[in-house]
Amino acid sequence: MKQQQQLWALFFLSLVFGKGYSGKPKVVKIGSIFSFNSVIGKVAKIAIDEAVKDVNSNPNILTGTKFSVSMQNSNCSGFMGMVEALRFMEKDIVGIIGPQCSVVAHMISHMANELRVPLLSFAVTDPVMSPLQFPYFIRTTQSDLYQMDAIASIVDYYGWKEVIAVFVDDDFGRNGVAALNDKLASRRLRITYKAGLHPDTAVNKNEIMNMLIKIMLLQPRIIVIHVYSELGFAVFKEAKYLGMMGNGYVWIATDWLSTNLDSSSPLPSERLETIQGVLVMRPHTPDSSLKREFFKRWRKISDAPLALNTYALYAYDSVMILASALDKFFKDGGNISFSNHSMLNTLGKSGNLNLEAMTVFDSGETLLKDILGTHIVGLTGQLQFAPDRSRTRPAYDIINVAGTGVRQIGYWSNHSGLSTVSPESLYTKGRPNMSYVTTSPKLRNVIWPGETFTKPRGWVFSNNGKELKIGVPRRVSYKEFVSQIRGTENMFKGFCIDVFTAAVNLLPYAVPVKFIPYGNGKENPSYTHMVEMITSGNFDGVVGDVAIVTNRTKIVDFTQPYAASGLVVVAPFKKLNSGAWAFLRPFNRLMWAVTGCCFLFVGIVVWILEHRTNDEFRGPPKRQCVTILWFSFSTMFFAHRENTISTLGRLVLIIWLFVVLIINSSYTASLTSILTVQQLSSPIKGIESLRERDDPIGYQVGSFAEYYLRNELNISESRLLALGTPEAYAKALKDGPSKGGVAAIVDERPYVELFLSSNCAYRIVGQEFTKSGWGFAFPRDSPLAIDLSTAILELAENGDLQRIHDKWLMKNACTLENAELESDRLHLKSFWGLFLICGVACLLALLLYFVQIIRQLYKKPSDDAIARDQQQNHDSSSMRSTRLQRFLSLMDEKEDVSKSGNKKRKIDGSVNDTSGSTRSRGFDRERSFNSVNPLD
Repeated sequence: MKQQQQLWALFFLSLVFGKGYSGKPKVVKIGSIFSFNSVIGKVAKIAIDEAVKDVNSNPNILTGTKFSVSMQNSNCSGFMGMVEALRFMEKDIVGIIGPQCSVVAHMISHMANELRVPLLSFAVTDPVMSPLQFPYFIRTTQSDLYQMDAIASIVDYYGWKEVIAVFVDDDFGRNGVAALNDKLASRRLRITYKAGLHPDTAVNKNEIMNMLIKIMLLQPRIIVIHVYSELGFAVFKEAKYLGMMGNGYVWIATDWLSTNLDSSSPLPSERLETIQGVLVMRPHTPDSSLKREFFKRWRKISDAPLALNTYALYAYDSVMILASALDKFFKDGGNISFSNHSMLNTLGKSGNLNLEAMTVFDSGETLLKDILGTHIVGLTGQLQFAPDRSRTRPAYDIINVAGTGVRQIGYWSNHSGLSTVSPESLYTKGRPNMSYVTTSPKLRNVIWPGETFTKPRGWVFSNNGKELKIGVPRRVSYKEFVSQIRGTENMFKGFCIDVFTAAVNLLPYAVPVKFIPYGNGKENPSYTHMVEMITSGNFDGVVGDVAIVTNRTKIVDFTQPYAASGLVVVAPFKKLNSGAWAFLRPFNRLMWAVTGCCFLFVGIVVWILEHRTNDEFRGPPKRQCVTILWFSFSTMFFAHRENTISTLGRLVLIIWLFVVLIINSSYTASLTSILTVQQLSSPIKGIESLRERDDPIGYQVGSFAEYYLRNELNISESRLLALGTPEAYAKALKDGPSKGGVAAIVDERPYVELFLSSNCAYRIVGQEFTKSGWGFAFPRDSPLAIDLSTAILELAENGDLQRIHDKWLMKNACTLENAELESDRLHLKSFWGLFLICGVACLLALLLYFVQIIRQLYKKPSDDAIARDQQQNHDSSSMRSTRLQRFLSLMDEKEDVSKSGNKKRKIDGSVNDTSGSTRSRGFDRERSFNSVNPLD
């Protein structure tokens, strides 16, 4: 009883002082501000009332405390929104459900910051509402930042490059389109044209018509429309009248259209006909039993003017979030109290605005933290906020208007991108499952405007009569490629011009172009500077002999190359006469040296293998040396008279004769070429030898060769000499470095081939050291570059490209045979495999031979040998000397094979011949040789 008296006393004091009370109140006041007459407002009003009823009837939320909501109509007016918000601030409101419009949100969020009253907006999608600037603004719906990301993903998925944005020109429209521009730019896409419309509800038909006519004259056919409902339907109506809802156009509408489709299903037939084939974004809400039950409940509400849409679900959940946060606030001991704002009190005393009636919610910051910490499940799924205060797991449905209704073609979420599977089904234990995302189809088939399933190209050439400004170099040399027709200002001819014209004629649409000459006509212009003029807007493209190189591809897009190109070195050459020593030229010095050493090595190996068994390889030392030399070099002509007896010797000889056969054949062919074919020589062998020298190098004015030589090859600028014409090329090469000319010229192959066709005194030396091509340049992501690339490929396939080449560049004045100078000498690298095989065979044969000798050395000696060894000194040094003598004796021993197959050995000079048999002449020579052997 006493406690009740204290509570009544506190309540009485609160009424007396009028501005605060402690403890858990019986009633908590909340406000709601939105536009009552809008499609969103009509359903949001009922949804908020239903949510308040559910809170007040739920014994588990705010036990003993009731919600009391007061609603105000802002009519999406910033002024009215501010006035109605001021009224709320006089009623001790702890939170506001709303506002609905971005304009109102920007106005009253500043007030909420000062008075610490949280705003839970269920419909403001403006991505600019930053939590840093507006900490008390809480978005319970999804930000347009994600919606525009979804639209950018669709544009990128279909391969389109440019879009047109139609938007309402207020905070909602401008900020949404700015987010779209950022998301497109991150994918190298862009908004070509932004068409802003007046935000007034009174739709101006003439304004819309003029805007659509401007869009018709532009190239892109992808139109994103981000407006309010009535304005959007007015745009579609006029677009239908102008034929912009037919083939070739793509319309992507933001969620304003899906809200109308859900609320007024089906739409009136006259409106439905104007939006056939449109792609529409709709905030995704997962299917759940709570959502289904609420839909059933909505149908039973007799005064519901419209069907339920997504924003009604967000409005309902906003109330539930605030109720859940207040419940936690009270359970944590929070008190609802208000105090006067010191600055407002000062202002109130100086006028009649009654500003001192507005109070500050003392515990507003605590309640804000409880709201942001909410983690419950609502009609729209998980009610939880990310660190940036956005809803977690943002996702959108992508629907297609077709026939009398809509069909869903896919989904978009920030973790899985585009998919035909609902985003929540891709989560496994709270984490996204990306394995399915990478393999599943992105979107289902779309029925596009004009009732076609064929994906629109996304752009057409503008029919506004504006010609493309195409830059063309005004060349003073090699005019076969590009040249200005004399007496004209914008007419050109040449190989490049014919290729471009033929490619444009293959396009399925007309491309009016105007050639604009670039250069002073006195020297070739800088092609890099000409390409850079595309980025500045001076040219819409560049046509000519423009090389596709790295620094240019970074700023523009090139078509498919229509001519191969690359840098080569051109140098003078001289004819080589055969001369008296021409027979030495087939091999270089190293080849001669290695070949001679191999002859000697093989001769020594064969002598070692044959010495014990073959009488022809025995005898006095002088005779054996002559035998080795004779046998070695006579194999060159296969004229050796010594026969080989041992198996190892024959094996080595067969392999060596095969090597000699290859060497002889190569030598003969090379020598024949030297003596019968005109030989050319140049001191410069290619770009590497040119870099090592200090001689001047010529290049063509305007060519990228200068950049490559200076920056890539690090050649000093003092060595580089700019040359403008083929005549200057010829004179500089003829004069040479000693007379102020150049040692060589570096230029692109097409120019060089044309130059050499009439200057036969010079040749290409070395190999082409860069690979590139010529193409037509256009701005980045230009669809014209893609279509022209396809046309160039078609020209190459049907032979027209080759015919154009032959027309302009086929010259017969001087053939280009033997154009590239290369060394005619044979090098060791061409034969090292043969020498390796022969060397391995020799080493293996020697290894097997010495293994046989060692085995014989360690066989049991005869009795006489043992007796002799016992008579000798028995110290270790004597034993080693005896074994070495025996090894050398075995090496020099004459080995014979008797008829029975038993071997008989004889140490020359140590045992007399007691058999009395008659020796052959070869054996007598052997005895005379061994009689002076120092080993005996």
